[in-house]
Amino acid sequence: MGAMRATVLDADQLSPRELNQQLRELLAAEAEVVVENPRSRHNLGVALPGPGHVTFKGSVGYYCGGLNSGGSVEITRNAGWGIGESMARGFIRVRGSVGQSVGASLMGGTIVVEGDAGPRAGVAQKGGVVLVGGDIGFLSGFMAQRGKLIVLGNAADGVGDSLYEGNIYVAGRILGLGIDAVVVQPEAAEIDEIEAIIAEAGFPSRLREWKKVVAGRKLWYFDKREAQTWLKV
Repeated sequence: MGAMRATVLDADQLSPRELNQQLRELLAAEAEVVVENPRSRHNLGVALPGPGHVTFKGSVGYYCGGLNSGGSVEITRNAGWGIGESMARGFIRVRGSVGQSVGASLMGGTIVVEGDAGPRAGVAQKGGVVLVGGDIGFLSGFMAQRGKLIVLGNAADGVGDSLYEGNIYVAGRILGLGIDAVVVQPEAAEIDEIEAIIAEAGFPSRLREWKKVVAGRKLWYFDKREAQTWLKV
């Protein structure tokens, strides 16, 4: 039996609502779908079920893959803000770079960005994995509660600001920590785990000097002696 032939949808011929409705029906039926001419439109591929797969042939705008509940999404070029916001399950791969707030409030699943990510990557993350092949912008990991933000490049200023139990792993330079963020050495088992995630995502194996950013926990409980720290938040 030959490979399943992909269903092709043209974003020029459908409104975002019509496109998303068709995508949900097709992915729920395990279809392979290609969307042509996305032209950086916003709100494409929102609330997709699994187990089907969709490829957007070009760049997408804001919130692509948001509220994903099991679908597999590939974006062949770049993406705007809020990619994969509040995703519960599934997989998203961006072949290019993304704007701010990739994986915001992510609850589960994996987002892979092959290029750079803008500010606030993994903001308010609650689970899952955000893997960035390049650099991340300022205030990434802000108020992350759980999950992993893995960065193969550098982290801009303010990384890990007001962290809870989220973990941020940086292979490159950390240009500045956020309030109540500290750097620790990850354990060998953690490094093995994140290197396995990286290999599964298709990035080459190489020697990396990992730094782990975690909460200093001064902001977890109010202490009047730390009032000046609280005033900075």
